[in-house]
Amino acid sequence: MKTIKDLNIDNKKVIIRCDFNVPMKDGKITDNTRIVGALETIQYALDHHCKIILLSHLGRVKEEADLEKNNLLPVASELSKLLKKDVLFSEKTRGVELESMVESMEEGDVLLVQNTRYEDLDGKKESSNDPELGKYWASLGDIFVNDAFGTIHRAHASNVGIASHLPSGVGFLIEKELNALTILEKPERPYIVILGGAKVADKIGVIENLVTKADKILIGGGMAFTFLKAKGYEIGKSLLDEENLDFCKKVLKDYSDKIILPIDFAVTNEYTEEEKYRQKDLESLSTDEMGLDIGDKTVSLFEEAIKDAKIVVWNGPLGVYEFKEYKKGTDSILEYIVNNNIKTILGGGDIVAAATASGYKDKVFHASTGGGATLEYLEGKKLPGLEAIK
Repeated sequence: MKTIKDLNIDNKKVIIRCDFNVPMKDGKITDNTRIVGALETIQYALDHHCKIILLSHLGRVKEEADLEKNNLLPVASELSKLLKKDVLFSEKTRGVELESMVESMEEGDVLLVQNTRYEDLDGKKESSNDPELGKYWASLGDIFVNDAFGTIHRAHASNVGIASHLPSGVGFLIEKELNALTILEKPERPYIVILGGAKVADKIGVIENLVTKADKILIGGGMAFTFLKAKGYEIGKSLLDEENLDFCKKVLKDYSDKIILPIDFAVTNEYTEEEKYRQKDLESLSTDEMGLDIGDKTVSLFEEAIKDAKIVVWNGPLGVYEFKEYKKGTDSILEYIVNNNIKTILGGGDIVAAATASGYKDKVFHASTGGGATLEYLEGKKLPGLEAIK
C-alpha cells in the first residue's frame, strides 16, 4: 500500500481526504479527536512545502435544513488553532470561487473545502461516487492522499473518485489503522473477540467471519438476548432481534464451544435510569423485566475468559452505556484489560466513545477511528477506498 511517504509531494498541490466528522453542539465542536488525528499527515505535507487542500464530510445532508448544522467552518477555526496558522475556508464545494482560491494559494497554505456531502443535495453526487464530481475535485490538485479511515469502506467521489484520477496514497492515520489490524491476519493465541451493541443484524458478517478464526467470542449488550432466547431462556422485555433468531440458533449449534454468553444482568422494569436496578441471574429473569447491562457474575466470567488472551478485539458496549448506571460492565472489562496489559483493539464507534469517557482509550493497544470500516475489515470485505489506491 502506497503511503504519503512513497509519493513525491514536494511543492505540489496535495488533496488530503480527512475525517472531520466530529460531534457538534450549537455550532461548537465537543470532541476534536478526529481533527487531532489528521495533524500528522497535514504537517508532513506542510514540511514538504505543499499547497494543501482538505476535504471531509460532516454528518448527513438530505435536505436544506441539514446544511447549517453540518457546516465545516468550525473545523477550519479549530484547525487554525491546532496548526497555529490561518486555515483558509471555501464555502463552496465547487465553482469559480473555489477554483480562484486554489489558484491563488501559496506554498504552505491550507484550504479546507466545505462539507463534501453538500453535494448530496443534488442527486447524492458525493455518496454515489458521481464520476464527474470525482474528476472535478481531482482537477484541483496534483496528488491525492486518503487519510479518512472512517469512510474507507465507502465508494465516494471524495475518495474513490479522486483516487481514480491522481497519483494516490494513504496518510499516517490510515497507515496506523491498517498496521494495527494486520496483526489479526495471523493473531497470537488465545485470540478473543468481545461483541456488544444492540442488534445481531449489525454483526452477522463479523460473527460469521470471526467464529471460525477466534478461540472464543464473548457476547454482551442487547444482542446477547437474541442468543439467549435462541437457547430457550426467558428474556422478559429485553431487546430481541427476532428476525435473526434462526441465525443465532445455527451459530450456537455449530460453535457451542466458542460462544460465551452472560449469566446475570442488571435488570429493571422500564428503559430508564431513574428506576433502581437490581442484579438477577439469567434463570430468574421475569416476563416484565429487561436486562440493561451485564451483571457482576458475567464480568467475572468474561475476565476469566480473557485473562490469558494474547489479542482481544472488541466492538460494541456490553450495556446501555448512555445510562450511567448501566456502564459498569463495560468499564469493568476495560479496566481489567488495561490493568492486565492485554493487547486489545477497540473496533471504533460506541466502544471507543465508552473508552474515551472512562479514560481508557489511550491505554489500549489500538482504538480504531472507524466503526463501520473496522467492522467491514473484520468481515473480510474489500474496502473501496483502499482498493482504489491499490
